[in-house]
Amino acid sequence: QVQLVESGGGLVQPGGSLRLSCAASGSWFSIYVGNWYRAAPGKQRELVATITTGSNRDYVDSVKGRFTISRDNAKNTVYLQMNSLKAEDTAVYYCNLNRGNIDYWGQGTQVTVSS
Repeated sequence: QVQLVESGGGLVQPGGSLRLSCAASGSWFSIYVGNWYRAAPGKQRELVATITTGSNRDYVDSVKGRFTISRDNAKNTVYLQMNSLKAEDTAVYYCNLNRGNIDYWGQGTQVTVSS
C-alpha cells in the first residue's frame, strides 16, 4: 500500500511561485506515473501535469511554460513547481501515482492566488 503526503500549498499573490511536494511511502515508487490534478470550486478535477517513469512530461495548455513537474526516485517524491501564478490557478491540488488500473491519491493541498 502506498500513502501520499502533499505539502507546499498556501496563499500567494498573483505572479508569485509555490512548490508542491508529494512524498510517497512504500516501495516501487519509480514504476508509477506521477500526476498532479486540481479541483477548483465548482469545476471538475482536471489533470494538470504528468511525469512518466522515464521522466517524460506533459501539461495542460493553461499551465505550459509556467509549471514544471519533476520527480526524485531516491526520495520517493514528485514535485510541482508553479511560477507566474494566476487567480485561475486557485484550487485544491492532488498528487496521484498511477500504474495501469492502480491509483493512489494524496489528501490534497490548497493553493490560493489572491492579492
